[in-house]
Amino acid sequence: MGCGRNDDVGSARHNDNCICEVVRAIKRVQDIRDDLDCDDCKTDCFLTPLGSLVSPTRQRANTRVFMLMNEKGDPFKAMFKRNRRFAEEAEATSTDQSHRDCATCFSVFFRVQRIFDNCCATLQVLEPLDARGRRVDLFKGGKLDLDAVCLVERFAATGACVTVDLTCFCGIQCVKDVFIDCDED
Repeated sequence: MGCGRNDDVGSARHNDNCICEVVRAIKRVQDIRDDLDCDDCKTDCFLTPLGSLVSPTRQRANTRVFMLMNEKGDPFKAMFKRNRRFAEEAEATSTDQSHRDCATCFSVFFRVQRIFDNCCATLQVLEPLDARGRRVDLFKGGKLDLDAVCLVERFAATGACVTVDLTCFCGIQCVKDVFIDCDED
């Protein structure tokens, strides 16, 4: 695949939208995970094999986590419902109101599940977690808290999916390659 920036995805280009091409490449990397590629940019969405965005000590990865941005550069967000058991455990052990305030949350982190109709995709919303596995609330007062985004180290499957038209986005940033237990719901 080389660095991927000039390669066609598939045998023919169906759509010239770069976000579509990147998400197709992410899906292909998640599915194949076995060829070598360049590493000039540590968060390049085209890096292969899957696991290239992980520290060398952690090689097991099945997901390339990414964010999508609109024309203003704001991250796309989607809602997910937290696992009730996990929410109750966090509530019982937390003295911080931010860990007890909701059973429904928002995230800006995604995993591609399916791509269809040239430029549509089903994305799974990923729950952001800190290094100790605690939920990170990304939004304060309805606005994205950039300091909170910096606390995110891990991710968990939510079971919540959103179907998007990839032509509606102007930017994509790959964040990290991780192992997501998709049966965790």
